Amino acid sequence: MKNFLFTWLGTAVALVITANIVPGFSIKSFVAALVAAIIIGLVNAFIRPILSFLAFPITLLTFGLFTFVLNALTLLLASALTPRNLFEIQNFWSALLGSIVLAIVSSVINYFLRVVD
Repeated sequence: MKNFLFTWLGTAVALVITANIVPGFSIKSFVAALVAAIIIGLVNAFIRPILSFLAFPITLLTFGLFTFVLNALTLLLASALTPRNLFEIQNFWSALLGSIVLAIVSSVINYFLRVVD
């Protein structure tokens, strides 16, 4: 349970940092980042596996680079599902760059949270 909470908080912090780096990627507040982190987790748990399965041939042909597109699409979907525009992504390119930055920042934060644990 503690790992889940640390991962959730780490993802929310990573969202806030990403929103400060990537233009067109905005979070209204830290509470909005917490809500967005939950929605991103749900989209990644339920919808992403279906998208990954369907996109496997394209992913194979592009040597895995299409995974970046899938990450951007899941972020856009999470943005659309977040209530009251708490988490907004302006366009696909912001989502693509945001997914790359979010993955890097989130990995670094989660690494340090695991070291502390």
